[in-house]
Amino acid sequence: MTVLHASEEDGFLLFWGESDVQPFLASGSALERALQPWASERLTGLAWERQIALPAASGRPVPSTPRLGETPEGEVALARFSLSAIPLDTVEALRLLAAVPESEGDPLAPDLWPGQSLCALAALARFARALVVRQQVVPTVVREEAGRAARWKAALLGEDAARLAMLARALPGAVRALAPDGGGRAEESVRRALDRFVDALVRGGGSRPSRRKTFDSPHEALLHALQSDDGSLATLVTEAEASALSDAVARWEAPLKRLQAAPLRLCFRLEEPGPTANLAPWQVRFLLQPVADPSQLVDARDIWKGLASGREFLLQALGEAARLCPEVAAVLKKKDPGGFSIPTDKVIYFLTNYVPLLQSAGFVLVLPAWWAGKRPRLAVSASAKLKSKFKTGAGLTLDALVQFEATLTLDGEPLTDEERERLVRSKATLVRLRGTWVQLDAEGLARARALWQKSGSGKLTVGDLVRLTLGAETLPGGLPLGKISGEGDLGALLERLTGERPLEPTPTPKNFVGTLRPYQERGFAWLKFLTDLGLGACLADDMGLGKTAQTIALLLTGARPCLLVCPTSVLGNWEQELSRFAPSLRVLTQHGPARLKGEALASSLDSADVLLTSYALLHRDSEELAKLTFAGMVLDEAQNIKNPESRQSRAARTLSAGWRIALTGTPVENHVGDLWALFAYLNPGLLGSEREFKRQFFQPIQHERDEDAVNALKQRVGPLILRRLKTDKTVIADLPDKIEQEESCPLTPEQATLYEAVLQELSSGLDAAGEGMARRGLVLATLTRLKQVCNHPAHYLDDGSPLPERSGKLARLEELVESLLDSGESALIFTQFAAMGKRLAEHLRRNFGREALFLSGETTKKQRDALVERFQSEGGPPLFVLSLKAGGVGLNLTRASRVIHFDRWWNPAVEDQATDRAFRIGQRRNVFVHKFVCRGTVEERIAALIADKRDVAGQVIGAGEGWLTELSTNDLKSLFALSRERALREEGEA
Repeated sequence: MTVLHASEEDGFLLFWGESDVQPFLASGSALERALQPWASERLTGLAWERQIALPAASGRPVPSTPRLGETPEGEVALARFSLSAIPLDTVEALRLLAAVPESEGDPLAPDLWPGQSLCALAALARFARALVVRQQVVPTVVREEAGRAARWKAALLGEDAARLAMLARALPGAVRALAPDGGGRAEESVRRALDRFVDALVRGGGSRPSRRKTFDSPHEALLHALQSDDGSLATLVTEAEASALSDAVARWEAPLKRLQAAPLRLCFRLEEPGPTANLAPWQVRFLLQPVADPSQLVDARDIWKGLASGREFLLQALGEAARLCPEVAAVLKKKDPGGFSIPTDKVIYFLTNYVPLLQSAGFVLVLPAWWAGKRPRLAVSASAKLKSKFKTGAGLTLDALVQFEATLTLDGEPLTDEERERLVRSKATLVRLRGTWVQLDAEGLARARALWQKSGSGKLTVGDLVRLTLGAETLPGGLPLGKISGEGDLGALLERLTGERPLEPTPTPKNFVGTLRPYQERGFAWLKFLTDLGLGACLADDMGLGKTAQTIALLLTGARPCLLVCPTSVLGNWEQELSRFAPSLRVLTQHGPARLKGEALASSLDSADVLLTSYALLHRDSEELAKLTFAGMVLDEAQNIKNPESRQSRAARTLSAGWRIALTGTPVENHVGDLWALFAYLNPGLLGSEREFKRQFFQPIQHERDEDAVNALKQRVGPLILRRLKTDKTVIADLPDKIEQEESCPLTPEQATLYEAVLQELSSGLDAAGEGMARRGLVLATLTRLKQVCNHPAHYLDDGSPLPERSGKLARLEELVESLLDSGESALIFTQFAAMGKRLAEHLRRNFGREALFLSGETTKKQRDALVERFQSEGGPPLFVLSLKAGGVGLNLTRASRVIHFDRWWNPAVEDQATDRAFRIGQRRNVFVHKFVCRGTVEERIAALIADKRDVAGQVIGAGEGWLTELSTNDLKSLFALSRERALREEGEA
């Protein structure tokens, strides 16, 4: 566990400590190993000792993430601790932060989780990248210890300024723990770190100029420093020149700051000529827009006539705009300017060059709908045929040559020869065609014309057509590809890739023991179709639909050996399923200290069909595995490689395999960035480099919600991802239903008293905690205590006292268990607290005289497999208590027809994963899911909030409960408040 700190003097420091200081911090050696993918080798053995101020209670630091347990008892206050630290420069910090998942519940590396300070700075780094992509940056001159320097900083306008303020409010105090008092204003710390990120990102985006010693002017020296590695002006200009540069930059920025603070905004409205005026110029009108009411637009001509106020502001704003746009500067020479004209052939240049500059300076642009929305799309459609025949699945190769013919289309409709030639001959960049304006690329059209004039002589391959069909490549001229069709077998191939033609059934291998369901047969045929082509495939069926069986059927076909990688917790499950469905396959399990290496491994693999190993060993044995060649490679629970910089992700991409498969029920867990890592393993290059992917897809989709980018990404990856849900009756009609119900439980008087006592501590503590990490720690600790109170007083007090008749939840659990035992059913009982789970299992054994199994994170793999086998066996124990994290994935527990969530994790995806231990293939009865909630408490209010926003809860709330800490004090008190009358009232009372 690590925390990251930033200060003006030190930059960024990554801390670790010994267990007697902070039990959750990683050791120095573990931290150095984890850093290797992101930080340079010069860090090895390099460490600083620093005194820092951290929130602490009873002499112990407060855990930096709720994963690590509760806040120690006692008052939370800043305390000094001596820790070791590795210094990171800004570039190294950005590399590390880019690998931090957006959800605090996800690991940075195996057994290494990011603390809240690391997650907060990762959010700030993502914000910095978005600003740089949008070119929201300005130069500045600053005074540093080594002298004056030229730096880039963020230009925060409108919503961006509000977002920075939000990030400052959410900043954990630990980020500022280097300050003498552990404080410092959060806004200043955030802005300082943001500008460091922006400066490093801008400098990293281009080639470096050669180092010069002399310049014709101080301004030339400034431009040189803004592109150099260190930005230093110390040796380039004199102190007087540096001071003058600083004043000049400040004067340049001052008017923009004044404009931003004004109650009005200058607006430019671009108006297109009428439908019959093809050669008429376009008009740009000047308008004023009140910030308080953007719907009102006042024409500049009315202001000059004195019909409206704002004359002084209009003059000042137009003067600032004139520095960015020469057309504005030219029209200002006229009296009372109301706008200017633009020839049609200059409109695209204005839109692409001056509009972004004006917008970035804070001016408002009102643009035609065809530009601001979905623009008319010119594309090339093509038809192709093979130069020589082949048979699908027998002799099909991606390097077979094809001939093709191409034509030009507008929004999918072919153009006539006359229209096409008119476009090609046009010298303009904007032409009205079929009643709409179409942007032209003269060079691209000329190259496309040459392409279709050489009909039938192209030297494309089947592989080229596949990549073109998926959108991974473009035709000459850069024009997008529209519909592509082919003759015969080639056409069938392309239509199968796009889903226009169903896959032909593929017989289940004769040595497959069992029967595939119809949708599983289709999944197996889909996998075989793509792997025969050498394309990687992601089988993303919902949990419980049988991804394992479909994959095993594939393993029985084609060449071997194949590599199969899965989490350690499901190694035993894969061994059992391989033995069950494919006993003819020879399986070599690579696990444990006695696993094979070197020649012994290579020799044993010669007589094996499947090499089974875990993610934990994938990177440890990567050098051994890299020496081997596999016919195919399968990653189960492939979300384990979603971090492209993690060791297992890098190892997976380096291994040699003829085809690759990813199995995951969640191909996108946090954001679309997960797809790049997945497809860098499946089909390297399909989504471009990571930098290209971020520019083309991640930034437009994640930050701008660009539908065109979403559609382009779907076109590229859609044919290679098969996603089916078990709740879809068209997929599987015979899977029983899942019936969910909320169990509203009352509090006992003892619970209500304890609940109110915790609230009193929160109320007094919030006023003293201030902002930052201390407040966050207090909120999360309070939530944990309230959950414990709702579970049982003995859970909160941790005093070993008796359980009976003291908890509304326990009483409801006893009623349910008695009912299901009478009817011969079995149940899974989940709790996020291992200590509570252990006590529940003991209580149920004593109370009902029936065996109740218990599984937690301390359960070994061997014990875990034995518990699962006992529960699943006929006549096995009817009750299985599991800690949510340890038992929520990788288990098949279909003997249970009841799932009880004794307490809630407040993430629907996590709870659904746990429920799916029972609701999966093999389940023959309806599954009843009972979710316990104490009414009148925070549990009931959060449950209602999630129910209202379930579709986006996973994105908004994340995997943990850190989102609660961002609520205002009043909102927190309202959320946590106890409705005593409702909490104590039994169901059915008036």
